Amino acid sequence: MKKALIFDLDNCLAAANEVGDALFEPAFEAMRQANHGTVAEEVLRQAFADVWRHPLDWVAARHGFSAAMLAAGSQAFQTIEVTGRMVGYGDLASLAELPADKFLVTSGFRRLQESKIRALQLEPLFTAIFVDAIGEPGRLGKLGLFQKILADYRLIPEEVLVVGDNADSELAAGQRLGIATVQTLRPGVPLASKATFHIHSLTGLKQLLKRLNEYTQPTG
Repeated sequence: MKKALIFDLDNCLAAANEVGDALFEPAFEAMRQANHGTVAEEVLRQAFADVWRHPLDWVAARHGFSAAMLAAGSQAFQTIEVTGRMVGYGDLASLAELPADKFLVTSGFRRLQESKIRALQLEPLFTAIFVDAIGEPGRLGKLGLFQKILADYRLIPEEVLVVGDNADSELAAGQRLGIATVQTLRPGVPLASKATFHIHSLTGLKQLLKRLNEYTQPTG
């Protein structure tokens, strides 16, 4: 019986670029100004594209950013927030129909991620929400936050599903803990072959959850 679902936010419940390219431009420009030839322009463009799918510290390490570039980008991102409404993907109403405790774990800069959560009006839909905040002391990462959820809510891995898009982040953390993973194949999301299940919508998640719970129901 699946008692809990742990969700990612970006590219799972809402497209990361729904906020619009212009919102991130101050941070991108700050990193360009701090580059001083460390990263080629072509690599920099790819890195900025990756920011829409991965946390900045992951992107910086992957693309060889200097410490100054990461610091400049981080400082700029600390001030960025969403001030208008967001709608997310068109199936968010299905969250309320899922018969399990729901947790949201999202990586990024706290101010930005919390502003997205407010803009999407997600708070009432979740048992608890955690921001894996870049740059904060004592950061647990998604793996540590998943472990915290298991411990605090007295769950075992077999009772949980991790739902998200990113093979290197929440799906990898779930796999390390022995939790079944569900990849949301939203537009533009590359297939993660190691995910336990794949869905295209939260309606599909509702159907999957029903099948899994029926399979584990004791029979007379």
